[in-house]
Amino acid sequence: MAQRKVNVPEAGQWPDKLAVPALAAGAALTTAGFLMAFLFAAPVNGAALDAPELVGGVMVSHQQLLSQKIFYFHMPVAIVSFIALAFGAYYGVRFLTTREQRFDTCSRVAMEIALLFVVFTMITGDLWTRFEWGVWWTWEPRLTTYLILMLIVIAYFVMRNAVDDPERRATYASVISVIALVDVPICFMITRLIPSSVHPVITREGGMAPDMAATVVVIMLGMMLVGYGLYRLRFREARLAERVQALKEQMED
Repeated sequence: MAQRKVNVPEAGQWPDKLAVPALAAGAALTTAGFLMAFLFAAPVNGAALDAPELVGGVMVSHQQLLSQKIFYFHMPVAIVSFIALAFGAYYGVRFLTTREQRFDTCSRVAMEIALLFVVFTMITGDLWTRFEWGVWWTWEPRLTTYLILMLIVIAYFVMRNAVDDPERRATYASVISVIALVDVPICFMITRLIPSSVHPVITREGGMAPDMAATVVVIMLGMMLVGYGLYRLRFREARLAERVQALKEQMED
């Protein structure tokens, strides 16, 4: 009687060794960036409004507020979420073309990291909105498009838990990961496509001052390293779990 061939995942990869150093370096850079945001970068104006404007039922003007410091964390976590979504969609497409389980795992883990940073982005964005505009939420174009993105990512995991068949689950998940990526350029460009938006456009009118740019770069590198370290740790855990399951099936056969 012929035995069914079971594909046993690898026990680990060499990039796994970089996970802990990446997390440590990311934590150090993020901490340094936090100190730079309050001790090095000068306070600047927050949401750029040409005149007092009604936002969410509150009259808001161009103000100097400490809440502007949130920007140094809000922008990096948003960009890292976009990067994670790009990798999730990339590996989703790889699965659709090859049907290899490894690519579905890569995509799933990338989407998990994306969800983490999407939530961080929404939290820091809501804090900005509350302290800068006086409301917790307003249907501003950037906030609305990013909320849609977050709902798509959440739907990704709801679908994965709702479909039992592994092949169909991976296929549907791959399609949703691509749909999520489609919303990324919309979120990024919406403030340029809708000039009336009160959400600030960073690169407009001279861009950031050198002290602001340096702080953003330090925190950006830190967040990227944290995201990479978390991805490698989670991917290793997922593949080891798949390896254990495959070995069990092999022993049963």
